[in-house]
Amino acid sequence: MTERLRVREIDDDEGRRLVRIVRRGSGSVVTWRRAQMVLLSAQGMDVAAIAKVAFTSQDRVRDVIRNFNADGFGSLYPKYRGGHPPKFTLPQRREIKKIAKSRPAEHDLPFSTWSLAKLAEFLVAEGVVDDISHEGLRMLLREEGVTFQRLKTWKASKDPRYAAKKARVEHLYAIADREATPGAGDPEVIFCVDEFGPLNLQPRPGRQWAAIGGKGKEPGRAPRRRMRATYTRTAGVRHLFAALELGEDKLYGHIKPRKTRARFLEFCRYLRSLYPPATRIAIICDNFSPHLSTRTDRRVGTWAKAGNVEM
Repeated sequence: MTERLRVREIDDDEGRRLVRIVRRGSGSVVTWRRAQMVLLSAQGMDVAAIAKVAFTSQDRVRDVIRNFNADGFGSLYPKYRGGHPPKFTLPQRREIKKIAKSRPAEHDLPFSTWSLAKLAEFLVAEGVVDDISHEGLRMLLREEGVTFQRLKTWKASKDPRYAAKKARVEHLYAIADREATPGAGDPEVIFCVDEFGPLNLQPRPGRQWAAIGGKGKEPGRAPRRRMRATYTRTAGVRHLFAALELGEDKLYGHIKPRKTRARFLEFCRYLRSLYPPATRIAIICDNFSPHLSTRTDRRVGTWAKAGNVEM
């Protein structure tokens, strides 16, 4: 049976030197990758596992280990000829830019963001380039108009009718701003409705005129008057139902004890009462459950249809 290939015995100084190369992460990516393979082998990891961690082939790992056993640390450093730094071809630059703008998850990698070290390692492992330094990669990406930026996250809708609903809401906004003329069946008045709550009283630090305290206070002076905080809610909390009429820029609000479908309909009936029944209105709201018509409760849809209201 063939003996398993592994790196030769290394002493403490050599081990510390390998760790410094791996932790520093600067300089040549090739040196960093080779040092990582040697260090993993010294820690007892087999060739197959190292190849999986380093995103390379097992033959490549065997070559690195054999070269280190024969030549030591000199085998970790690529032997480049002198001259001008290598210039990357246009296809290489395009591929580097494409990979940098992609997500690591698209390449089955277990992290969410590219760092220069991880991107450079991946480019070498995939054969896009033979070698590239972290600073060289940063400069190349900047020349291609790609920089490292903070990204804002957002939630995407899974509603198959999302695009149609979005276009409809934007059209209603245009009607309210007098940028579009209402067509047949379009509402003349548009409200945006939402809820906020629960609302409750919370103790806040106040201000008042009072005698000096601390070391300069008068002897025997009574303590300053204080307002006792109330933490017990014996009457429950309240919720705000609010509506903004876009065309007239008016704000309406009602305080309700609960955010239920019945309370939502009460507020909608109030909005409906502001205009004659013949005037069609639209109420734009989110997909909070009291706003919806469900299989078991169709009150919202039934009221909207009977009241000349578009929800």
